Amino acid sequence: MNATQEHQAVTFRRASADDLDTLEQIENRCFDGDRLHRRSLRNWIKAPHGEFIVAVQQDKVVGYGLVWCHKGTRLARLYSLAILPEMRGSGTAARLMSELGSATAARGYLFMRLEVAKSNTAAVALYRRSGYRVFGEYHDYYEDHSDALRMQKTIRYLSIDKTQHLTPWYQQTTPFTCGPAALMMAMASLDETLVVDQKQELDIWREATTIFMTTGHGGCHPLGLALAASQRGFSVDVLINTEGPLFVEGVRSAHKKEVLGVVHQQFVEKTGQDTHIRVVYAEIGQQRISDWLQEGYAVIILISTFRLDGKKAPHWVAVTGIDERCFYVHDPDAGDDSQLAIDNQYLPITREDFDKMSAFGSGRLRTALAIKKRSR
Repeated sequence: MNATQEHQAVTFRRASADDLDTLEQIENRCFDGDRLHRRSLRNWIKAPHGEFIVAVQQDKVVGYGLVWCHKGTRLARLYSLAILPEMRGSGTAARLMSELGSATAARGYLFMRLEVAKSNTAAVALYRRSGYRVFGEYHDYYEDHSDALRMQKTIRYLSIDKTQHLTPWYQQTTPFTCGPAALMMAMASLDETLVVDQKQELDIWREATTIFMTTGHGGCHPLGLALAASQRGFSVDVLINTEGPLFVEGVRSAHKKEVLGVVHQQFVEKTGQDTHIRVVYAEIGQQRISDWLQEGYAVIILISTFRLDGKKAPHWVAVTGIDERCFYVHDPDAGDDSQLAIDNQYLPITREDFDKMSAFGSGRLRTALAIKKRSR
């Protein structure tokens, strides 16, 4: 039987108690150490928080995959994967991983993580082809004292529904231009002719910067971003839950605080003169964001990065969708070189986490922009 026939003949189903003997045999053939014992296999078959799927060829179990679904979170873990040696190279392992991902995502889980021996190059290559990326390493992890790589994949992306907003992704090119990057993504989602590049990014930053922030160059003021969008042909709704100068708690110098106040007042005056900008001082609810998306607006919102990197920095992201469980965002900050662009696109954030992330600083600043292309 050739590889194509093997691929077609393999089916998948949930493991049952009748599979226990075969599963134990597979475990013993596939692993020299760190094996799941018979009792553990039996418990996992019955576990309500597990996805235990077997691969079957001609009524014979030829492999299995086991996922542990963490209670109270949206994170799952690929606990074990084993395929009989004679089935390797048939594509069964990749198909089994796809089955596990689909079953786990159907439970509402968003991310799948796994550990794999660093020396197991074939398995590492399989996981990479399946969309996993390395995000850490465990030293002396296995019984034989070998190291393990930690890998992760997003298994649940944007639902295809009326709140989806297809948006091109753009990576910010400096540590301080998340605002321009998020705004460019939003504008480009509404205008395919818009030039999205570093020149535009820096132009918008100069137009919208607050001048000072906690460290380094200033970030972008929501009213400054609104003015930049208006100058590029968009109508803008701005929601801010405070009328005073923004980001002043991020600087210690009295002089810098004074300058921030002057910049804030300039933005207030300029937006007041722009008939294409509407500023509303009010709290931002999830329903308002959902309504914007359904009405065809592109939305960007300020978040705190504390839950992302522990730094409590203000950070602009583009909102790309919403469903019953999550908001989805494009994050323009791709982080270090090991992070893939796909991990920053349609990134799912639970509604509860989104509420916490979208309040910045001790004053719990909330602000967002909704833009639409103006008719000519």
